[in-house]
Amino acid sequence: MDEWFRRYDALAEAGDVAGTADLAMFPLNTVTDDGAGQGSARQLDRAAYLEMMGGVLAGGGGDLTMESRRTPYFLTGSLVVVFTDAEFTVDGAKQRVRYADLLVKSDGQWRFQTMVQGGWGGQAG
Repeated sequence: MDEWFRRYDALAEAGDVAGTADLAMFPLNTVTDDGAGQGSARQLDRAAYLEMMGGVLAGGGGDLTMESRRTPYFLTGSLVVVFTDAEFTVDGAKQRVRYADLLVKSDGQWRFQTMVQGGWGGQAG
């Protein structure tokens, strides 16, 4: 898991949205809420993921660094839920976040299939 996330983080820090999409299993589930506490869930195909994450990873235009502490919980040998506490720094501004991912091992490769993080509801239209 550590090596998989090092790879994902390097792609994300480089703004390589297509590279992160190559590590996903589509359709990809996203679960979030908004500022009013309204929860939502949706499925993304690759094109929708590229559009959404393009604005997040590539659209910031600033210097991005990430520090993450991850705790995996293996449900089976091919299913793992990973809880992450992270700090993102963009152009010197720091933001702390907590999120969870469900990864699935298919054809010998780990792929993220579900992303859960609060606060994206206003962007998940």
